[in-house]
Amino acid sequence: MQTLNTTLLIIGGGPGGYVAAIRAGQLGIPTVLVEGQALGGTCLNVGCIPSKALIHVAEQFHQTNGFSKHSALGISVPSATLDIAQSVNWKNGIVDRLTTGVAALLKKNKVQVIHGWARIIDGKTVEVDGLHIQCEHLLLATGSTSVNLPILPLGGPIISSTEALTPDSIPQHLIVVGAGYIGLELGIAYRKLGAEVSVVEARDRILPAYDQELTQPIADTLKHLGVKLYLQHNVEGFDSETKTLQVRDPQGQRLALSADQVLVAVGRKPNSQGWNLEALALDMNGAAVKIDERCQTSMRNVWAIGDLAGEPMLAHRAMAQGEMVAELIAGKAREFAPVAIAAVCFTDPELVVVGKTPEEAHVLGLDCLVASFPFAANGRAMTLESKSGFVRVVARRDNHLIVGWQAVGAGVSELSTAFAQSLEMGARLEDIAGTIHAHPTLGEAVHEAALRALGHALHL
Repeated sequence: MQTLNTTLLIIGGGPGGYVAAIRAGQLGIPTVLVEGQALGGTCLNVGCIPSKALIHVAEQFHQTNGFSKHSALGISVPSATLDIAQSVNWKNGIVDRLTTGVAALLKKNKVQVIHGWARIIDGKTVEVDGLHIQCEHLLLATGSTSVNLPILPLGGPIISSTEALTPDSIPQHLIVVGAGYIGLELGIAYRKLGAEVSVVEARDRILPAYDQELTQPIADTLKHLGVKLYLQHNVEGFDSETKTLQVRDPQGQRLALSADQVLVAVGRKPNSQGWNLEALALDMNGAAVKIDERCQTSMRNVWAIGDLAGEPMLAHRAMAQGEMVAELIAGKAREFAPVAIAAVCFTDPELVVVGKTPEEAHVLGLDCLVASFPFAANGRAMTLESKSGFVRVVARRDNHLIVGWQAVGAGVSELSTAFAQSLEMGARLEDIAGTIHAHPTLGEAVHEAALRALGHALHL
């Protein structure tokens, strides 16, 4: 059997794995990257990037249809039509350009890419299609997979987010099971593309991981779009003959909801099965590999990053961890200790949470100032016809150190960088209040929220 030797072997070519490989290559570390599917992982191929592309298509179609019916802007156009095949081709073109770019960067940095499915032999050896790869350092970056429901096996009308991102046609009626960020992002997109959409959620509200004040503008959008919500409803199965989803309401009554397609979007789980991870006997947190502040596992020179290591399952977290591990292997002093990692929902409107929420600060016993500034009082938001939502700041009362930011509104995903940066740099309310923010921008709401926390908002 052929054997290949390397210093660093990475299993998984998603955001964490490929970034680790690029950085390792920059540092002169001999590196082999193994990937069974396309480079870029879930994020580039069937997650972050294609979903945002489809959301953009949906928004453009929705806006154009709005202009065909009524527009306060004075714009009118004929009724819009949708060629979903062309939309999917455009989305695929973006994915192809990005994955091709990743391949080029890996090649530029002398990373050897092996396409195939890895199977662990031991902490120093991995087998890929008959090839044994031996390494000094093993980095596990296998990502996550969608959580499936045994009562709703995928196939036919039952789809996952992967199939939802490459539609052949738009269903007349789509039911989304799960009101988390994936379900709502795709549910809103499909509604704007013309489908009737219903959302079934076992909890008592949408986006249950976030507080109700933040999610209310999104709930308002769902109502405005005509998306039907079935909260506190439990799914019991799908009747393929009648094409109905069987659910039970809070009173125990059984309902049959008609649907052409059912999108199962109930979360993701670490991809820890199917490649003999158990051979390493690592310490685990459930299905996730347990790691320390340097992404080291319980076995020396075996590392784990990204979704495989559990929550938060975010591509930008995986990237930062991958970069750090490469630098640690190169002998640099590093540890993974971010003050905060931004979480973003690309719903309508968008939602951002960075650091502590008011409730989390209270649980920690922090006495905090909490202040919000509404986009309804922001000139730029008015010009964008996007007045719903707000920016909220959470800061310690004693020294005004900012411990959290939250925002909901159009385009607020772009504010997440400023939020995270202010926390990493230990900014206080006075730092934000004393920074001149460009006018007219949505970022002025950040400035005004800090001013309001200090007791003197200027435009409210």
